[in-house]
Order: sequence, then C-alpha cells, then structure tokens
Amino acid sequence: MGEVSRGWPAPAKINRFLHVIGRRADGYHELQTFFQFVDPVDELAFAITSDGTIRRDGGLPGLAPQSDLAVRAAMALKQAVGTEQGVRIHLDKHIPAGGGLGGGSSDAATTLVALNALWGCGLSSSGLERIGLELGADVPVFVRGEACWAEGIGEQLSPQRLDCPWMVVVDPGVAVETRAVFADTKLTRHGERITIRGFETGAARNDCEPVVRRMVPAVGEALDALAVFGPTRLTGTGGCLFATFDDRTSAEHAAAGVRGHWSAWVTRARNRSPLLDRLDADRARTTGA
Repeated sequence: MGEVSRGWPAPAKINRFLHVIGRRADGYHELQTFFQFVDPVDELAFAITSDGTIRRDGGLPGLAPQSDLAVRAAMALKQAVGTEQGVRIHLDKHIPAGGGLGGGSSDAATTLVALNALWGCGLSSSGLERIGLELGADVPVFVRGEACWAEGIGEQLSPQRLDCPWMVVVDPGVAVETRAVFADTKLTRHGERITIRGFETGAARNDCEPVVRRMVPAVGEALDALAVFGPTRLTGTGGCLFATFDDRTSAEHAAAGVRGHWSAWVTRARNRSPLLDRLDADRARTTGA
C-alpha cells in the first residue's frame, strides 16, 4: 500500500431554492435550483494500492461498503479508465445523512476528483461529471466545485457567483427519503421558471417544503422555530433547513435560540468548494510549483 493522501474535503451543499417545473417521460423531475457550499465537511484519505481492490474504512455506521457512494464512485472511475490500481478509502463523516446536504454525492465527487489525480487518469472535469451523473444528480456540481445555477434534473450547470450570506443550518435529526417526496401526489410539479434576477429579489421557494412539512412534522416545527429569527427554507428535500443573515452576530444569536431543541450550526455560503483548493495544492506538490 502506497503513501496515504490525506485531507480531501467533501463539503455540504445548500439549495438556496428549489423549484419543480415539470416531469419528464422517464419519471425524473425538471428542476431549477442554486447550489452553494457550506459546512460541515466530510474528510477523505486515499491509499493507492496495486492489487486492484477498492476498500473503505469509516463512513456511515451500518452502511455497507458496496452501497457507499464513495466506493461506487471509485469503482465507476476504475471501470471507465481501465486502471489496474486499487485504493483504500478512509472516510470521516460529518455531514448528516438524509438531510438534503448532499453528503453522499459530495463524497462521491471528492473520490472521483482525488482518484483522477492519484491514479493519473487524466480525465477532464466534464468527463468526471459524466461519470458522476450516473451516481446521482447532485454529484456533478460537487465535481465542478463552483456555485451553480442548475436546471434539468440538476445536471445543467451554469456557474454563478452570487451573494454569500451567513447561515444557520438546523438538523431536526430526521432522514427524509427523496424518492418519497418526489412520488407524493401533492407535490407541485409545474412551478414557474424564474431568472437569477427573480431569485435575487426574493421570488423563490422550495416546492418540496409543503410535502416534507406534512410527511415529517418535526421538520415543520424546526422551520417555524428558526423563522422567528430570519428567512428560513428547506434545503433539497430536507430534513435540514437554513436561515440566512447579513452578519455572523445575528446568525449566532439565532443558532443559540434553537439549539435547545435541535442541532444547529453557523456557516457561511461559499461560491467555491474547498475541494478545488485541495486539488490545486496536490498539483502544486506533484509539479514542484
């Protein structure tokens, strides 16, 4: 087993809004959303091996390695490029599962980006995004590492550098099943398209929020409690939610106000993923720049 390459970050994401604007013939939903990156951050380490096997240490308790998106990403990349190399992945999880923060997708993206470098695959970002899309609709935005306006099923990405507010993210401690939300008969499926300007002036929402409120009352309770302090919205299909603030002091005050009932933390939205910084550092080290 070779040297361990440590410190590969996999950040969480926030959907600043989520509109469901149609349903395709294949059953997938057409969406509009804007992704930004937030804390917490999972951390991955990779030890390259010559035996061709893919192993995982750590990760979510009870999740079999073959079901882990990081493992599946490594297997997909290995198959795509035909390498005979293997890897041992160590995964320190910090992003809540089932919270709409994209933890599994982010782990998959970081695995693709890191192993593309460590295995010397030489694939472009767009090539990695294509592999990632087969693993999940959110994986490409994590591979790209830039805040993006997204359409289609989430794969049509347009990088945007919009405002980066302070946020309080609340985890009600419940996992929400994305498939169940999109299968719900009361989900709005023909919402109006909006422009970036419309989003910036407040004409945005999360169309999944009414469904999740009804399905998981604990999420609704947390939404109502956090809304006392500022504009509050579900991220993705939940169960995590967030409120935005102009300054850190206000965010800390709001977090203190809800921590007696739920897990809450203060973070700031980012337009650039720390994964890109880690990749740049790895390139500089290997080239001696």
